Amino acid sequence: MSITVNLYYTGEGGNARKFAGEMVDKGIVAAVRAEEGNERYEYFFPMDDPETVLLIDRWRDQAALDFHHKSPMMTEIAALREKYKLRLRVERYEDAPK
Repeated sequence: MSITVNLYYTGEGGNARKFAGEMVDKGIVAAVRAEEGNERYEYFFPMDDPETVLLIDRWRDQAALDFHHKSPMMTEIAALREKYKLRLRVERYEDAPK
C-alpha cells in the first residue's frame, strides 16, 4: 500500500517557487528521494496560480513516512517554509491493499 501526500505551498511574491528552488539547491530534495521507502518527490507549478507550488510526495507505507517525518531534514524543511512565509494545505491518499 502506497501513501501519496499532495502538499500545496502558497506564499506571496514568488516565495513558493523560491522555496522549491532552495529545496533543490540545498540537496534536500535529493536526500528525501534517497530515503528508504520514498517513491516520488516532485514539485509542480499550477498554470493558473503563480503563488502556489504542488509537491507530490509518495511513500511505500506509513512506517517509511513516519521515519521521514522524524528525520533531521524535516527541521530544515520547516525552517525554509518559515523563511518564505508559506501556508500549507495537505491532501492524503492511500492505495487500496492488493
